[in-house]
Amino acid sequence: MDQDLSNILTHLGEDRERGYAAVVPPIVQSGNFTYPTVAAMRAVVQQEMDKPLYTRGFNPTVGILRQKIAALEHAEDALVFSSGSAAIASAVLSFVKAGDHIVCVDKPYSWTKKLLVELLPRFGVEHTFVDGTNAENYRKAITPNTTFFILESPNSLTFELQDIAAVAAIAKEHGIITLCDNSFSGPLFQNPIDLGVDMVAHSATKYLNGHSDVVAGVLAGSHVHMRQVMQKEFMTLGACPSPHDAWLLMRGLRTLELRVNRSADNAEKVALFLEKHPKVKRTHWPFLDSHPQQALAKRQMKRCGGLMSIELDAPDEAAVERFCDNLKTFLIAVSWGGYESLQWPVCALKGPSGYYTDLPFTMVRLYVGLEDPDLLIADLDQALARI
Repeated sequence: MDQDLSNILTHLGEDRERGYAAVVPPIVQSGNFTYPTVAAMRAVVQQEMDKPLYTRGFNPTVGILRQKIAALEHAEDALVFSSGSAAIASAVLSFVKAGDHIVCVDKPYSWTKKLLVELLPRFGVEHTFVDGTNAENYRKAITPNTTFFILESPNSLTFELQDIAAVAAIAKEHGIITLCDNSFSGPLFQNPIDLGVDMVAHSATKYLNGHSDVVAGVLAGSHVHMRQVMQKEFMTLGACPSPHDAWLLMRGLRTLELRVNRSADNAEKVALFLEKHPKVKRTHWPFLDSHPQQALAKRQMKRCGGLMSIELDAPDEAAVERFCDNLKTFLIAVSWGGYESLQWPVCALKGPSGYYTDLPFTMVRLYVGLEDPDLLIADLDQALARI
């Protein structure tokens, strides 16, 4: 679906002439809906994915947002969830069964890893993690019971990429369903469906919302795949968004193009500064010349987003903490994609789960927001001097 970006973000789905004249779409804050006759209700029951019966299924406000997300991801349809982890889990659960095997990129989003390592084995679903920097590793991991591939390109900590088109082609050879977490790039900078992937998921909490006040997720794909997820996992597990949260997401989409480009501009300046700083051992950002997959990144991504990580030249965790504690504009928090710059120190999140034990304690993930880049660089410079 090739539509003008400005039209998608500002007008698509907002059919004002069909019931409202307001510039801003209405929040249909209703849990259920009424019908004049039994026949009218019966007709809607047969179309619950597209008609309002009960807001857990379809809500008019959420329906507008679904149209916009599908168009942004060049997909036929989309679903909106109450979190990104719900979107990913529902997609996986819908297409695997007991005895199946999943191949997943190494170092995925932590809750994707929990799904594979802790939840699905209870129901007889196996998994293998692979180094996705070589697409052939997906092929080598295929077993007779492999039914699902999970990609995340790049991942959101060390920023390794997969050749999305190559992995998708391998999957199609074997009749395997593919899902790509596209939260790092967002739909303006990368479109995995155009590269052959079946379904795309986002933590809509990030760029799509952009204001750090909503937790949500989206899933996009074909009508057939979205209907399957809708009729089974979406309705059964009930991880639906509220109409108000959908409205807030639409508000965020109004400025999506402006925000992500500003963040990307700032991130490039910050990454180039950090890469040359003597207190930084390594800067992970896919568009840097030093990134081993820069060519692939520039081939399948239009731009590189505002998320990066650095490895500090620090002797101990106390030195890392001095750096983090002395940053003034980078708030200590998880997530990304809002207007504010953030820092996520690995040393603060190593715990009983063990999911971050393979990362150096010197690593700090940075999200570069919308502030003046000179202000951000000056802040980083003074904090690096504290190491």
